[in-house]
Parts: sequence; C-alpha cells; structure tokens
Amino acid sequence: MLGWELPPHNSGGLGVACLHMSKYLSDQGATIDFVVPYTAAHDNVTFMNVLPATPLSPLHRFGGGAYDSKNVETTKINGRSLRDIQSEYVQFVDQHLEEASHYDAIHAHDWLTLEAGVHAKQKTGIPLVAHVHATEFDRAGGGSGNPVIHEIERDGLLLADRIIAVSDITKQVLVQRYHIPSDKIEVIHNALATDELLDHEYDKRTYRYLESLKEQDYTVVATVTRFTMQKGLIQLMKAAARTSERYHKLIFLFAGDGEQRDELLRLSAELGIADKVFFTGFVRGKQWRDAYSVADVFVMSSVSEPFGITALEAAYFGNALIITKQSGVKEVLSNVYTYDFWDIDALADRLITLAESKALRDTMRVNLEDEYHRLDWNQVAHKCMGLYRQIARGVA
Repeated sequence: MLGWELPPHNSGGLGVACLHMSKYLSDQGATIDFVVPYTAAHDNVTFMNVLPATPLSPLHRFGGGAYDSKNVETTKINGRSLRDIQSEYVQFVDQHLEEASHYDAIHAHDWLTLEAGVHAKQKTGIPLVAHVHATEFDRAGGGSGNPVIHEIERDGLLLADRIIAVSDITKQVLVQRYHIPSDKIEVIHNALATDELLDHEYDKRTYRYLESLKEQDYTVVATVTRFTMQKGLIQLMKAAARTSERYHKLIFLFAGDGEQRDELLRLSAELGIADKVFFTGFVRGKQWRDAYSVADVFVMSSVSEPFGITALEAAYFGNALIITKQSGVKEVLSNVYTYDFWDIDALADRLITLAESKALRDTMRVNLEDEYHRLDWNQVAHKCMGLYRQIARGVA
C-alpha cells in the first residue's frame, strides 16, 4: 500500500480513508505494508506495518502540507520540494522491493504515489491498483491545473491494471479527461467509521460563545475543510453575506486552514459579516468533533469533490446537509439539499429555509442516519479484496 498520509499526520480525508480501508482489509486477512513519505509514530495503527520512506518529519500540518499542487517543483516542505520527496519515496520503494517482492498487489493512492506504484510494477511484475481519491482537475477547482501532475496521473492510470474511483463523478472524469477505458475502473464509495466517533462527548465549553448565541435562536452553519480553491469557500462566504441581508440569526463556523485563510478573513470584513463568521484554525481530535457537534447545518461548498467524507461525519453528528451537485457523496446520500457551487443565491435560499425550520432539520437528520449507516468500510474492504483476487489471477 503506497500512501501519502495517515492519521494523526494527515491534512484531509485521504489519510482517513486509507486508515479505515486498511484496517478492514486487515480484518479480512490482508497483510499490509503501508509506505508513508515521513518518519513518525502511528500509535493507533496496530493492524499493519507502517514503513517510513524518508527521515522527514510529517509533511501535513495545519491543514496544508503537500496538497497545494500549483508549484510542486519549487514549494518547500521540510526544506525540500514535493518532487524531491516523491523521488526519495520511489527510491525507498525500489530498495524495499530488493528485499521483499512477495506481494500479491500494489495499491497506490492518488498522484502522489503513482510514480512509485508504476516503478514497483515494472520492477517486479506485481499488478498495480491505482486508487483515485481526487484528480488534478478537482484540485485545480475548474482551472487547468499543473501539467506535471496531469502527466503523472495519465501515465499511471494507463499503466495500472485496475483503477478504483471513489465516485461515479470521478470515474467520468477519468474516462472523459484521461480517456481511460470505462471497464478498467471500479467505483467503490468511501464509508463512515463510527467506532472513533462513538465515545465522543461534546464539551459545550469548546465553542461557548456559539452556544450562547444558539440559546438566542441563532443557527450555526459549519464547514470543516482545507481552505483551498477546490473547496468553494469564497462562494460560501458570499452566500453567507447574502443570507445576512435577509435573515440575521445565522452564524458561520469555518473550521480549518490553508492558503486561502487570509483571503477569507479579508473577504468576511469586506462583506460586512466579520461578526458572524468564526475561524477556528486547524482542528483535530476533540476540537474537530466539537465543531460538528455545535453545528446545526453543514455545508460542503466544493467546486469539485470526488467524494467528501466530511459530509458523512457531519451527518453522524446530527447536521442537516447542504452539498454541491459537484460532490460525489451525493451518490450515496439523498436526504440533503444540493446546489451548483457557483449559485450563491440558491445556497442562501437553502440556508435560510433550514434556519427557519427546526422540524425540517430534524427530519433530514433522522433520514440521513438511515443512509450513512448503510455505508460500511467492511464492504469497501470486501470489494477491494475481490479486486486483488481478480488481478492476481490475471483477470482484466
């Protein structure tokens, strides 16, 4: 398994998905060596071997890390460019396979590890599964993206034996933009791991001021995400301003961090809603769970979101959901409001509708509970195991 992050050293949903998928694969009998591009303790990982590819400290801090793909050749992480770290990662995999070439499958997650996956396949002949959690078209937020990354993605996907896409939306991107044969791609949706959420006891002191506003009938709208162009937060901020023109008892919690942080802070002031928008900074663990707990409504405003595990997490904590039509998670959740990411008027209308009707929010919450409980990482692992067996037998 070739990955780029694992909790607690992660900046987003990729590491979360890798962790839970691997755990349930292990439960079904898989033995996994998981390579990461840094050296750090993973005390919660007892079901597989975590192999550090470099002596670097974790790459992912404060919601940033190695996900800004604009300047992969020049942006420095731990004093080295992302491309240099990827090169070291490939070298580690090459050396590791000199001593251990007993694997039945190589499973590479996203463009960050595809070069290593292709190299491992060419060196050993072991079949390669490419798992696409996002493409450069998604990360570019509708722009052209980085041509270096496009080339890595295209070449890796063409050379992979099978491809896993996290949604039908992602599969269609691969078919239409990279011209990958449709029958080479298996759609396997992500799921929700409730085991790490069950023991959470919400501490209202974390967001004491927001709780005091809720006692005055304010509705809390939250988003928990990286502050990047892909996430559509500029449009969300403008929709927040639009709602404030018509309904004054809505407040907004922006939980996270990223390269757009300062821009969003300035925009909230320019729009005259700085008193209604609260920024937490990067949150993890208890503060992260409390951000969901204080919220009444969760918005996923992404320009392009291949899946969106945060929507499942928010639903678990009792939020009504508003997500963009460009989000893959809408393929598995129907009791949600949807809108096009650019349509701030539609988003504002939905926000006000939910703020004005607690009964509607409660109905959505109950119905969502039935839906997210049907999503199971055990099923995800079962599908992956089936795919491994197919490629091990040489079945295309």
